[in-house]
Amino acid sequence: MTKKTIHNLMKQYAQIDYTQRPESYWDDADVLAALLKNVKGTQRRRMITDYWKQGRLTELHDELLRDTLAEKTRIDLGKIHPAFMGGEYLPDYDQDEAEIARIELASTTSDVISIRARRDPRGIRYRIVDEYESGFELAFESSRRPLTLKRLIQFIDGSSLAEWSGGLALVYNQINADEGCREDYRHFTRIASDIYPDLDEHYERVFEDWVKAGG
Repeated sequence: MTKKTIHNLMKQYAQIDYTQRPESYWDDADVLAALLKNVKGTQRRRMITDYWKQGRLTELHDELLRDTLAEKTRIDLGKIHPAFMGGEYLPDYDQDEAEIARIELASTTSDVISIRARRDPRGIRYRIVDEYESGFELAFESSRRPLTLKRLIQFIDGSSLAEWSGGLALVYNQINADEGCREDYRHFTRIASDIYPDLDEHYERVFEDWVKAGG
């Protein structure tokens, strides 16, 4: 199936605004968004959010608020539980680069795939990275303006791992489901964004349809 065909087959669900387009990827909506902006670790992002909502942010050590942890801190967190490593070994951000969405996997080490945008003289350039230096084939590499939600979904569905066929949204579920039923992997992948609030809901419905299609 070609990437163009994947785009044309994209299903749209009720009560999701596929026309949403952020004005910028670099303007923070609020203080919490600024704090989380380039924090790599999934568990740390959740911790920061929880402490912020409880008004207890000052109780967190400054080290835990950093974008990238020191190596010793990463190792210490991994000793508590492997899930604490999730996202912490992602590549550092380039200059003027920000994460616009992330794919979180329910693997032993809670692996993360980061979708990033970077300012370019001609607009915005995109890249996808993970913690294993995997090769990704992108649906497209640039745009003049921030993407609409629909276009971001097309980017995710049209991009792929170099060694696997199929879009990024379902490939990790499918790889695992080959050894078991789809229901077992319904919640293996989560796709979310601080910039596109409806992205998570769209893919939750995609995963529900995927399970049903498996019989």
